Amino acid sequence: MKIDWAALGSVFGVSLFATVALVGLFTLGIVGLTKQEAAAAQGGSAVLARTGAYACFALCAAAVTFGIYLIVV
Repeated sequence: MKIDWAALGSVFGVSLFATVALVGLFTLGIVGLTKQEAAAAQGGSAVLARTGAYACFALCAAAVTFGIYLIVV
């Protein structure tokens, strides 16, 4: 049995990057919703923060859907 270490390292690197990116996007979405609540409490407009948060959540959902697609197909 021969292990292709280059391919294993490549898979590890891509999955590490994807994990960090997905967690980062989700964190930005949560921070955006928090900023939206804080801006609403101060009487300001929070449309940009809410839109950015929803965009981050949509990108997370798209990445998860694409990952499932890659596994199934």
